[in-house]
Amino acid sequence: MKVIIFFLCAFMLSVSAYSQESVEVVKKKKVHGTFYLTWGYHRDNYSKSNIHFKDSKTGDYDFTLYKAKASDRLDIYDNFLGGEALTIPQYVFYGGYFFGNKGDWGIELGWDHLKYIVDNNQVLHLKGTINGQYYDQDTLINPAFIQYEHTNGNNYLMANVLKRYTFFKSPRANHKLSAIVKVGAGILVPKTYSVVMGKTNDGPFRPSGIVVGTALALRYDLLKYFFIEHSIKGAVVDYTAVKLYGEGRAKQQFLSLQYIFSFGLNIPMSKN
Repeated sequence: MKVIIFFLCAFMLSVSAYSQESVEVVKKKKVHGTFYLTWGYHRDNYSKSNIHFKDSKTGDYDFTLYKAKASDRLDIYDNFLGGEALTIPQYVFYGGYFFGNKGDWGIELGWDHLKYIVDNNQVLHLKGTINGQYYDQDTLINPAFIQYEHTNGNNYLMANVLKRYTFFKSPRANHKLSAIVKVGAGILVPKTYSVVMGKTNDGPFRPSGIVVGTALALRYDLLKYFFIEHSIKGAVVDYTAVKLYGEGRAKQQFLSLQYIFSFGLNIPMSKN
């Protein structure tokens, strides 16, 4: 009987020790991730685009301007450095999460605030009807005829998938240099200012199309919790229903290229 009790006690002790060891192994192998927030500013370039203007209810026009050139607006010197709101210049705000301790894959939700302004005093080819008359001719673009800009702004609300490639990591991970590839898509939420033959409209913010984009970022992590990042982002923009005065709508497609400098905060979910 004593032998049986001895073996039972030995068995229970071994099971208990194994269980504790298993829990420790599970804890050691438990996967943790890292949240982060990013804020930054940028400059942008746009491809030329064909812009279709149409209103058959509150106006009488249906025409297209071909190969319209547009520019961004920096604003950072006049507004940001002058004490105005941080959201007046062209900015980005991202929130993301890298999975696991290695953090090689992640997801991100982002807001890109760009400014898109069709350049005044350019001569563009116009084809279509205005007040029942057909036109097929070169036309000078100015505020007396057409003024068209997404200055508040040409906004991208996007969800991205991320892949990180680490080039360098210090022994205690206080310094890390990595490249991040982003691929994503989302919706366009502009607040468009337009003047079409004397009729002005400003906003509101409204979903007006879709955007698909990709970015390549170089990130330097400092002391685990902070980072700076420089990235180049390209996007395909498809505006399907930009609001103009009354029932007027505009359509256009173009490419955008952003040069972004940003800084951020890492929020690790564990000390590992």
